[in-house]
Amino acid sequence: MNLGEMLDELKRKARKDPKIRQMLLETRTKENPLSAFCLVCRQLGYPVYEMDLIQEAEEAYAAMRRSTNGGGENSPLLSGEDDYYEMFFADL
Repeated sequence: MNLGEMLDELKRKARKDPKIRQMLLETRTKENPLSAFCLVCRQLGYPVYEMDLIQEAEEAYAAMRRSTNGGGENSPLLSGEDDYYEMFFADL
């Protein structure tokens, strides 16, 4: 199962189970939210690590840049990177 599939499955579980949802939402208040989020994911049986999230986001952002006018210097500025951590909570 790839990272996107794991996060989708985890979102589905969090929507159905208030305890899981609360555990995940509490990570946002921690000193290092991304690390806390990944730790909760692993406790729930999903092998999610910080570098996995960062790498996936960078690859998605690079693909998006390439798709906008070839990604060269004349490419339009994009509003931000594809942040899997933030997207997870936006959907939750």
